[in-house]
Amino acid sequence: MPELQDIFAQYADSYAKRHPLSLEQGKVVRAIQNCRTAALGGHVDECDHCGYTHISYNSCRNRHCPKCQTLTKERWIQAQKANLLQVGYFHVVFTLPEELNPVAYQNPEVVYNLLFKAASETLTELAADRTYLGAQIGFTAVLHTWGQNLMLHPHLHCIVPGGGLTTDGRWVNSRKKFFLPIKVLSRKFRGKFLFHLKRATLALHGSLEPLRDGDRFREWMSSLYQKEWVVYCKPPFKTPAHVVEYLGRYTHRVAISNQRILRAEDGKVTFRWRDYRDGNRQKEMTLTAEEFIRRFLMHVLPKGFTRIRHYGLLSPRNRKTKLSLCRRLTKSNCMPVPKLSAVELFIQLTGKDFTVCPRCGVGHLTRAAPILKTA
Repeated sequence: MPELQDIFAQYADSYAKRHPLSLEQGKVVRAIQNCRTAALGGHVDECDHCGYTHISYNSCRNRHCPKCQTLTKERWIQAQKANLLQVGYFHVVFTLPEELNPVAYQNPEVVYNLLFKAASETLTELAADRTYLGAQIGFTAVLHTWGQNLMLHPHLHCIVPGGGLTTDGRWVNSRKKFFLPIKVLSRKFRGKFLFHLKRATLALHGSLEPLRDGDRFREWMSSLYQKEWVVYCKPPFKTPAHVVEYLGRYTHRVAISNQRILRAEDGKVTFRWRDYRDGNRQKEMTLTAEEFIRRFLMHVLPKGFTRIRHYGLLSPRNRKTKLSLCRRLTKSNCMPVPKLSAVELFIQLTGKDFTVCPRCGVGHLTRAAPILKTA
């Protein structure tokens, strides 16, 4: 089965000649092309029993590379276990309407930051309202910018504990079947986002250039106010363990995994996708390699952009104080978080000890010598 690296190796250089890449896109392409190759260097492992040697090349560790997310994801999840409470958790998804996709494409950092800001203010303010909860909450938000077909589809996954801390230091639980009313969430989110968008400095080029005219911009904003925005809230998780498992699906995803790529030949790429508008059916999509690469590179995030953020009780400044109080109030025992090396973590994930010599099965592979980078 072909991988993203194979597609980039065959077609990315010719794509770059016809389509100028941003600095960050260029870095991502080179990182994925060189991942686990001699270009990044590596090391030689030698068996301490039979002398067998094995060469391992270094990973690129780029956050957009589908090969390099497993260990990073598991380390992150292990760290989050200490923050879990023995309460129900909700999964709330905030989605921008497709009319905003061109603006997001030209202004990714601005729009994605506004998405975080609007969603966090929506959840925080509604939860603080005594009509709904009357408490301070905490939550983790994860940005995804893609849909299953690799087109731009900015949305925010929020994992929210079902309750919060009152001003007088009590823990209150939310309703069991839903966290906050969906219509209220949706309209509050729409108002928050558009309020901030009006005041943002936006680049408007090409098809968006007419929006530089004040009257046209106001008409466009009015149409967005009239549209119902999509906010989705899934039923609560049964246990905190389910939360950890679920977080693992979302936190360190990239636009497409290697497992979804089926074929790459004759200048075309075929991959699996789910069509949510057609009953969530799994289908195959074939694109030219050029279009496939274009769609993938749309999801390269700006340099230094934080795509996983913690708010309220889960924010770094509140973890040692308010979150500790919530843990006591909810009788939540802190889950032990052992510090594992990369080797130990890999063994835990796969159930295989790759340090055992594959030739003799008796000795163990130990680091013998480094291999210098070739590029």
